[in-house]
Amino acid sequence: MSARATTRPGGRSARVQQSVHQAVRDLEAEVGRDALTVPLIAARAGVTPSTVYRRWGDLRELLSDVAVERLRPDAAPADHGSLQADLEAWAVQFAEEMSSTAGRTYIRDALLGDPEQGNAVRCSDYAVEQLKVIGVRAAGRGEAVPDVETLLDVVVSPLMYRILFRPSDLSAAYTDRLVASALGRGSLPPAAKS
Repeated sequence: MSARATTRPGGRSARVQQSVHQAVRDLEAEVGRDALTVPLIAARAGVTPSTVYRRWGDLRELLSDVAVERLRPDAAPADHGSLQADLEAWAVQFAEEMSSTAGRTYIRDALLGDPEQGNAVRCSDYAVEQLKVIGVRAAGRGEAVPDVETLLDVVVSPLMYRILFRPSDLSAAYTDRLVASALGRGSLPPAAKS
């Protein structure tokens, strides 16, 4: 079991995680990503390098852990009055945030520093939680809601593929077509013209 899995809210472990994560963010802004080292981060966080190595293993795993926390949504999805409007707004925001330079860096860090793929699951869970909020709200309005797996397959998966490998067309028109397809109101989007 990893140290990350045993972090208790408010305990020493949580304080160490918070100070180390903050040190990574601060130093990345001050000296740049390429200058980051475990000893530099540990000194800024007020812990020993051995504390960082014991908890995260190496710099890549630490950056992965920081990235997963940075990918966590700050708030519940906004309510735009209908399932389609909520999903369209969420998909546009997701595409914009994840396709930004920072977003793509966090995605790569989250995956590269985690050979066991636990961080990939955590990131997927963030999207699932957001989609569930949208679905529960829509069901409360009496709307028919596709299951979350359908939304992941038809909206999120193509977005992630494009974000990582073909970011040329991540327009609102593209994300709206994905949402329409997930809701059974259209076909899958045509391939983007190169």
